[in-house]
Parts: sequence; structure tokens; C-alpha cells
Amino acid sequence: MIGAELLSPQTLTAGWLIYVPVLVWAVARAPWVELFTDSRRQHLLFGTVLALFMLWLVRRDFDTGVSYHFIGMTAVTLLLDWPLAILGGLCAQLALVLLGRQDMAAVGINGALLILLPVLVTECCAILVERAQPRNLFVYIFCSGFLAAALSALLCLLVGLGLLWYDGVFAMPYWLEDFIGYLWLIIFPEAFINGMVVSALVVFSPEWLETFNRTRYLSAPWKDDDKP
Repeated sequence: MIGAELLSPQTLTAGWLIYVPVLVWAVARAPWVELFTDSRRQHLLFGTVLALFMLWLVRRDFDTGVSYHFIGMTAVTLLLDWPLAILGGLCAQLALVLLGRQDMAAVGINGALLILLPVLVTECCAILVERAQPRNLFVYIFCSGFLAAALSALLCLLVGLGLLWYDGVFAMPYWLEDFIGYLWLIIFPEAFINGMVVSALVVFSPEWLETFNRTRYLSAPWKDDDKP
């Protein structure tokens, strides 16, 4: 998470120009009828917003204005699908703003980095997996869970550092070339947390995952065998 004082007004404005249209699109594509008529979906959405809010509160704030916390949007996207995942992330962001833990001016750029980018990566991985139509559920867990979360964390870090470098307000440390060695310490926990959550949902409550094809993954093996 990046403080507003570390970014130029042009970058902050660009963040809002990216974030707001996607929010409008998510509102238009969200399954409001099913959400209002299905109490299970309501509980999942509210519980997810609370979980994101608590996860993002557990963070390391640096004196430079940059904060580090886990993202968690990969599991949220697989659980709710992308429209509700984006709106749930927005609600968690606004809760942080009310607590004074995030700058309102930087909601746009942080939303684009920490919500839109992970959701996009996760959705792309889920689409590729669905097109391949694997019958092994471990492919879904690894590619849509572990791999998508790892790629999301990597891209968020690289794009965030690129924005800080481009604006030139943030003083880059002289040891930045050694940062590559620390990437694994950030990427692996993010992949592990999301992957474990997805694995637990697949085992105990697969019906909660909107992107999980229960018919294909959980069908009896003998039903798929070629009949003579």
C-alpha cells in the first residue's frame, strides 16, 4: 500500500480513472438478484469483507509511507467471482479509510494495484484452467490458487515499485538490486495463504466457490471412462 504523499497528482488521478470505471462495470455485472435472495451469498460477501479488512490491518507500516500486507484477493475472487470480489475489496478499503489507515486520495491507485490487478490475474488463470478442462482438482488448486496468488503478489510489487520510481518522489534505497532475493519471502506466503484457503474450500465447501466446476472435478472417476 502506497501513501498519497509518495505519488504525484497525475498518478493519483490516473489511479482513480482506472479504478472508478471498473467499479461501475463491477456494479453492473454483479448478481444483485441472487445476492438479495440468497442469504448464503450475503453471508459469504460480508464475511469476506470482514476477513479482508482484518487481513489488511495486519501490516507493516514503514516511515517512508509504504505499507506491506498480504493481499488475499485471489481466494476472494475464486470465492465470489470478480464483480463481488472488486466490490468487497472496495468496502474493506473504505473501512481502512474510516480508521485512518489509508489515504482517501490514494484509494484509486491502491485499489488498482491491490484489488484490480490480483482479480485480473486470478480471473485470467481461472479462465485458462477452465478452457483446458482438467479433471484433476489439484490443477485447479495449484493454477487458480497458488500460482495466481504468486503472480499477483509479484506484479503488485513490480508495478508499485515502478510507480514509485517513475514519480521520483520516493527515495529508492541503494540496495534495491538485492530486493530480488527477498521476493520469495513475499511471494511464497501470499501463494501459501491463498492456496490453503482455496484447498480448504474445495475439500469442505466446494459449493461456496463460484469458479469451481463441481460436476467435472468431483464426479466419480468411472463415469468419465470411455465406454466400449
